[in-house]
Amino acid sequence: MKLKSEFLREIHSRGFIYQSSDIESLDSLISKKKITAYIGFDITSESLHIGSLVQLMLLHWLDTYDHNTIALVGGGTTLVGDPSGKDSTRKIMAIKEISMNIKRIEKTFSQFINLSGKGSIINNYEWLGNLNYIEFLRDVGSKLTLNKMLTFESVKNRLDREQPLSFLEFNYMLLQAYDFYYLRKNYNCVLQMGGSDQWGNIINGIDLIKKMLNKKAYALTSPLITNADGSKMGKTAKGAIWLDKIKLSNFEFYQFWRNIADHDVSKFLKLFTKISLNEIKKLSELKDKEINEAKKILAFEVTKITRGIKYAKEAEDIANNIFNKKTLDERIPTYEISSSDIEKSNFLILDAIEKLNLSKSRSDTKRLIKSKGIKVNNEVFLSPDLSLKAYYKLSEIKLSVGKKNIGILKIKK
Repeated sequence: MKLKSEFLREIHSRGFIYQSSDIESLDSLISKKKITAYIGFDITSESLHIGSLVQLMLLHWLDTYDHNTIALVGGGTTLVGDPSGKDSTRKIMAIKEISMNIKRIEKTFSQFINLSGKGSIINNYEWLGNLNYIEFLRDVGSKLTLNKMLTFESVKNRLDREQPLSFLEFNYMLLQAYDFYYLRKNYNCVLQMGGSDQWGNIINGIDLIKKMLNKKAYALTSPLITNADGSKMGKTAKGAIWLDKIKLSNFEFYQFWRNIADHDVSKFLKLFTKISLNEIKKLSELKDKEINEAKKILAFEVTKITRGIKYAKEAEDIANNIFNKKTLDERIPTYEISSSDIEKSNFLILDAIEKLNLSKSRSDTKRLIKSKGIKVNNEVFLSPDLSLKAYYKLSEIKLSVGKKNIGILKIKK
């Protein structure tokens, strides 16, 4: 269909839309006036990871086209835990821990939406924390059915595997529906967006709004983003790719995008940058070694929008020093150890890789050594006893894991 609204045209052309409810009506509404829309984020860590990046970019485009943009942080719902897309019950978190996480993550939101303009961060604990449970069950619980909830893919998968699904988690679905109802009633919020695994929860909210307010609301979900090989995006040998530099250095974040598969370049440029589609088309036509230039642009642009231009330039500069000038850079991960510990074999290659956070686990490091995936000072590490004794007289050692993950071991005399 031909979309009239700039916002929907933009996100459709970039591959953000997976499902939507009554998109013709939504398009007509957005083409006539500015709307209020939101996306919810459960706060289970002090940083979001790139699994949230599609949702953050949706908010960014909404903000770009001057709509009222709400990042809803789950101060209340995180206390319960969302079963959507999960194979097991999430651990219960304390209110204090969630509050500290929210404070930290607000900095990430400020990179994507203008909090001094039409963008805002709202905590659903403001209304969920004071709910009267009896009244909630009577007013909300009576409007939504277990029959429908049991049809949700995330619920069916857990039950089919005979994995426990607690009553607490069923309540999460009620609470998320109530969030949409509350925002519709008090903020005139007409659209909830989210990942494809949230479709059932969002539709619950639309149904509740219809039954309690007799008003219309809309749903829009984005697809699950996978790598060219079909694997879930965002996981590496070292774990999750975090958006905040306290969890992952700017250089490592930049390098993740620099190292993606050739086939993913075009898709990720559309989703995670604001480069024009015409320019992306030109970059996508690059082949063989030339595609590396497109990857550099992708890495810089994603780092810029997520971390800020200062840190994007820093990461680019570090990469240039290491891979073009072949020099060590003081801003890459470092760890200090005494030469005596290395000489006496009290500090092995396994310890070095772990301290520099260059691998997911010690067993993974052993696997990489066997496959000749680790280098010390640009030479493949082959020592059978895992010792670094041969290097104890040096002032520093460069450790390379895979093609691009690098750390420096500084040796004290």
